[in-house]
Amino acid sequence: MEILIGAYEYVMTNSDRFLEALKVHVTISLYALLIAAVVCIPLGILCAKKQWLTGPVMGLFNSLRVIPSLAVLIIILPLMGTGFGPALIALTLLACPPILINTYMGFRTIEPSIVEAAAGIGMDSSTILRKIELPLALPLLLSGLKTATVEVVASATLAAFIGGGGLGTFIINGLGMYNFSLLLVGAIPVAMLAIFSEVSFAWIERSVTKYAR
Repeated sequence: MEILIGAYEYVMTNSDRFLEALKVHVTISLYALLIAAVVCIPLGILCAKKQWLTGPVMGLFNSLRVIPSLAVLIIILPLMGTGFGPALIALTLLACPPILINTYMGFRTIEPSIVEAAAGIGMDSSTILRKIELPLALPLLLSGLKTATVEVVASATLAAFIGGGGLGTFIINGLGMYNFSLLLVGAIPVAMLAIFSEVSFAWIERSVTKYAR
C-alpha cells in the first residue's frame, strides 16, 4: 500500500513530467499503429488477391514476429542513433504482422460466390471491395488491429531504452534505483492503456460482427 501511495504522490508532485511521458507514449504508439495500418491493410488485401505474393510477403512479416522489439532497437541504434525515430520503427515492425495476417485472412475467408454475385449485378471491382469485401473482412481486420494495439502499447516502454521517452522512463529509473513506487508510475498507466485498448476493440468487434449479421 505504501508503494501505491508513493506512486500517487510522485504523480501529483511531478504531474507535468508524468503527462509529458504519457503524451509521448500515446503518440509513439498511435504513429506506429497508423503507419503499420496504412502499409499492411492494402498489402494484406493485395496478397489475398494475388496468391503469388503470399509466400514471400507472409514469410517476411512472420519472421518479424520472432525478433524481439529490443533486438530491433539494438540493430537500428548504430544506423539511426537514439530517440523517437528508432523506437517508432521498432514498434511499427511489431504492429505489422498481426494487421497484415488478419487482413489477409479476412479477405481470403470471403466466399467467392458472394463476389461473383456482386460482379454479376454490375458492380465494378472497387465497389465490390468497398461495399462487399471490406465489411465482411472487417471483424478479422479489427481483431488484428486489436492485437497490434495491445502489443504496441505494452512494448512502447522499450522506447526509453534508447532515449525515446514515454512511460518506460519511469520503469527503467524505478528498476535502476530500486524505487518500486517510481516503477509503478510507469507500469500502472501502461497496463491501464493496454486494458482500455483491449476492451475498446473488443466492443467495436462485437458491434461490427452484430451489424454484419
